[in-house]
Amino acid sequence: MTVESNLRFLGVRDQNQNMKKSPATTNGEIKMDKAILNDPNNNETILGDDANITEKQVDEYIEHYNKWKQSELGHRLTAILRDKFGYTFDAEIKWNNVFMIGIFHVIAIAAFCKYVFNATIVTYVWGFFIGGCAGFGVTGGVHRLWCHRAYKAKLPLRIILACCYSIAGQNTIYDWVRDHRIHHKYSETNGDPHNSNRGFLYAHVGWLMLRKHPECIKKGRLIDMSDIEADPVVQFHHKHFVLMKILFCFFLPTFIPWYFLGEDFWLAFLSQCFVRYVLSLNFTWLVNSAAHIFGNRPYNENIQPVENKLVSVVAMGEGWHNYHHVFPWDYKAAELGKYSVNVTTFWLDFFAKIGWAYDLKEPSKNLVRRTIMRFGDGTHPMSPIEDLEEVPYPEDEADEHRAR
Repeated sequence: MTVESNLRFLGVRDQNQNMKKSPATTNGEIKMDKAILNDPNNNETILGDDANITEKQVDEYIEHYNKWKQSELGHRLTAILRDKFGYTFDAEIKWNNVFMIGIFHVIAIAAFCKYVFNATIVTYVWGFFIGGCAGFGVTGGVHRLWCHRAYKAKLPLRIILACCYSIAGQNTIYDWVRDHRIHHKYSETNGDPHNSNRGFLYAHVGWLMLRKHPECIKKGRLIDMSDIEADPVVQFHHKHFVLMKILFCFFLPTFIPWYFLGEDFWLAFLSQCFVRYVLSLNFTWLVNSAAHIFGNRPYNENIQPVENKLVSVVAMGEGWHNYHHVFPWDYKAAELGKYSVNVTTFWLDFFAKIGWAYDLKEPSKNLVRRTIMRFGDGTHPMSPIEDLEEVPYPEDEADEHRAR
């Protein structure tokens, strides 16, 4: 990789420089054909690139997408997965992602089996703390703040959230927000990056292993990201994405317990860089998969997302997903449940008390009640009970009851 491509990957060249210097530029328009077709993550490296994708580039992407589907390799792999595993897909496999995700999971499982009984109290306490920080960066930061603007945060809190999100080791804030806003606006369609109608495996992790559906590329051009592009914290994270990911997700979680707490180096390295990291990823992915499939729909029975308490526990309150898709702007992302199943809300309330979080949005109780009555599936405690027949007492108990 050249110095120039490294700089572009880190996002340090601004858009105007690209328009002036890139040989693939025509009349000030950024040519992104190769980036769309060849980038294994389909993630743009400069803020605002999605809006510059042209119709011609979308057509070229569709041509490439369909060409692979019609290829001999595409037919063969599709048949193997369909016949052997019962899983149907129709998109090009991103082998780099398959390898990386697979190797991380294999090492994480092996490390867990080796160290689960040899780990110290430091291992578990530190892992729980770092995992919680990572989770809060995802749920309270990139999701409730940057995606949905459910509340406002002062600069110190936004910096904390960006650092915590870096611990999670996921995509850039910009890419995460774009994909999630697409998910809400075009939920359970081909435009949804992790459409749960394509199955649990696809919604959980398969969407990261396959090339995006062309509709997803098209819809990405229509999402307003101006607020994200204008946030200096997001700009800094985007510019220094690789450095922040290495520092906060891998280096510091390993170095601190080893150097300061006397933890064995290999134990610290494997437990943090693999076990904790893989668990954090899967806890987030469960919101896309399990929280769209397994559960009830007390707020709107006509949409796919469900309420899932187990997901809420491991994902720090993100499993109340039927409610969230009805009221995505509620900072709590839930109506019911204590802090124990919505830890993110506890911390947001804490930061609100010290003034770092403010303008916390939530619907009125009357609006929630009317929504439940009109659209819910009847499983909410507030739902009306209609046409219930009175169960008669058994004959041997009837006389005793009347005698009372």
